[in-house]
Amino acid sequence: MADLWSVYSKPVPANGRELWTLFLQCSCTTVVIGGLFYNWMFASLEYSWHLSIAMAVSFSLLLLLTLFLVHPARCVFSMIMPTLGTKQGRKLLLSTCIMIVVVNITPNIISNIKTILQIIKCICKNSSESLLNSTALLETASWQFGDAIQETVHSINIYRPMNGHFQFSLLNNSALIYQQMHLAGEKIGKDFLAVEILVKDSVRVGNRLVAGFSVLYLCFESTWYLKNYLTNLRFDNFYITKKLEHLAVEKKAAHLLVGSSKNLIRPTGLKLSRGEVMLCLVQAMLLTVALMLMLVVVAMDHFAFRVADTVVRRAAQFSVVPVTLSIKYNAKIGILPFLLRLFPYKELPLQDFEKSYNRSLIFSSAHCGISPPTPPNPSVMLVVGLLFCILYATVFLETYAHRLCRKIAGSFFESWEEKRTHYLYKKLSRKHKE
Repeated sequence: MADLWSVYSKPVPANGRELWTLFLQCSCTTVVIGGLFYNWMFASLEYSWHLSIAMAVSFSLLLLLTLFLVHPARCVFSMIMPTLGTKQGRKLLLSTCIMIVVVNITPNIISNIKTILQIIKCICKNSSESLLNSTALLETASWQFGDAIQETVHSINIYRPMNGHFQFSLLNNSALIYQQMHLAGEKIGKDFLAVEILVKDSVRVGNRLVAGFSVLYLCFESTWYLKNYLTNLRFDNFYITKKLEHLAVEKKAAHLLVGSSKNLIRPTGLKLSRGEVMLCLVQAMLLTVALMLMLVVVAMDHFAFRVADTVVRRAAQFSVVPVTLSIKYNAKIGILPFLLRLFPYKELPLQDFEKSYNRSLIFSSAHCGISPPTPPNPSVMLVVGLLFCILYATVFLETYAHRLCRKIAGSFFESWEEKRTHYLYKKLSRKHKE
């Protein structure tokens, strides 16, 4: 591995064997990166498969030529890998989490809301249908009651009305009511579909912009680090490296490293400075805010499912409401007042009418097309939880990623690392004398 890294980090290969070794290393690297790039574009950013393939192939060929021919580009590319463990890498992972939540959880919430609306639509349709059908009960009762009135009038043979029946026309409007309810349901469905498409498109575009910006910033950050490393001897130069230890031993000044242990850090150690600890805590707090927002969306998913499940079960338990129409009719004939002098007053009873009509109001039906509520997907929760564990890990690994970037830059530019070591040694010597 040391030999392979030596060939990879050399500015110019020494012979043909190292040249072919470098080409194979660059080829293997570009194949792996190209595959990951295709999967990232197709699965995470949701580009079409043919565009993803074309972009992945073009990117792989360009990357192969760049890595094989340009030595500083190999250094920048190598530093991008640990830079993924820094703030920019967290942005990429966070955008992936957002895309997973939007693609998998948001449609589930909308689906459960649609289930609740379907139940409300079903209840409205069945109840209105039952109410409209109950007019048939009124019509039957009116005709029988009208027949009783006709028979009563015929029995006295004094006055005969034209017709004793009532006319009902409510049933003629049932088709219009059903049509209006159907149109209202379709409009609500179209509105929800439009909202779902708008949310998906907005998040997809936002995720692509964030992902593209993050990748460009990764390259910029690595290039910026290398530029400062090669132009500023003071930049990120406070580590006790092996070269510094050897130099101090040669100069017989090992006490300089012991006395300055509070200001210097070993790049391979786990010690964090106070500033590095505070930065980690701030980043962890910001990440916690993003986690809380994610948990709100997850809680909405569970809440929508519980409400939809409860509404479906309660709607199935709706009892049939019985409706009873009772008609009691009693007719009598009374003698007019001016005849009271001739005859004693009395009332002559006629035919009585008493009957009850029963009907049932139905609020739910098995014929309603109600989609069952969709429970939250536990695999999505697991993936999001694992990604956030990685995000929290990168918060505390960011410092070590910066140290690894410095080590990579030092291995690519060994002569400049020697200059930086001598500069740091002279600085420590000057401070010790003062």
